[in-house]
Amino acid sequence: MDLQVLRSFQAVAEGTTVTDAAAEAGITQPALSRALNRLDEEVGAALFQRVGRGLRLTPAGQVFKEYADSILDSYDRGLRAVAEVVDPDAGVVSLAFLHTLGTWLVPRLVTGFRESSPQVRFELHQAGEIGLAQHLLDSTADLIITSKDPGHPLITWRRILVEPLWLAVPTRHRMAQRRRVRLAEVAEEPFIVLKPGYGLRNVTETLCHQAGFSPLVGFEGEEVETLRGLVAAGLGVSLIPASSRATAPETGPDLPVRYLQMTDVHAARDIGIAWLASRSLPPAPRRFMEHALKATAGPREPGAPR
Repeated sequence: MDLQVLRSFQAVAEGTTVTDAAAEAGITQPALSRALNRLDEEVGAALFQRVGRGLRLTPAGQVFKEYADSILDSYDRGLRAVAEVVDPDAGVVSLAFLHTLGTWLVPRLVTGFRESSPQVRFELHQAGEIGLAQHLLDSTADLIITSKDPGHPLITWRRILVEPLWLAVPTRHRMAQRRRVRLAEVAEEPFIVLKPGYGLRNVTETLCHQAGFSPLVGFEGEEVETLRGLVAAGLGVSLIPASSRATAPETGPDLPVRYLQMTDVHAARDIGIAWLASRSLPPAPRRFMEHALKATAGPREPGAPR
């Protein structure tokens, strides 16, 4: 079985036309069609069925694709591992991370790592909590940095730090001049939150329940910057990660948002790094993982209120 034929099978299975897949492989379209037919004979079942002008996987093809993906992934990872043995200072780190961590933690870790490994290249992806785990499961990332344990049996997660959360209120809010409050004091106010499925949404609901109430949702967004903007507009309050508070623009005495420390709940979220338990990390990603664990040992809390 030819690996290039497997790659072409994978490409067609994922929506590439046979003509384009043939061009990518550097062969003619009839030659690729014959190769796919021989693959059917080797497997012992038709892998594609024609639907309109395109091809769609048969049930047998869907099963076979899972194994083809695994074969190609293992082969590519093997090439990477050998290349890094030959040149241990090189390599690629494929890293996916939570949006809010792209403003402080990820740049800090990458910069520190490149001081000792300047030739290592990074492939970076941003996603929400659910998307991050999928990056690992789809083999599009070696490592993910996320705000909670994905809780998946195939994923190993290690906490690297605990990030504080602040209560963000508008500058004209009745408690804006205070530094510390109880979360229960805003139980009757609308909360600006992330949509369900985001880790910060789960943390917000959990902390509110610990304070004795269910949050009244005023708006559901997809970015922490949106939460902060709507708080500044006076539409509600929100729990904001310390890192986002630390990178917020602050000019003059009339700040758009005030950040208050909460005293009745332990307002924080876990930040961790994760990888597939069943897969051996190549040298460069393993070194980066070890660097991340070491570099975040005993970190200072970002964004302490003034």
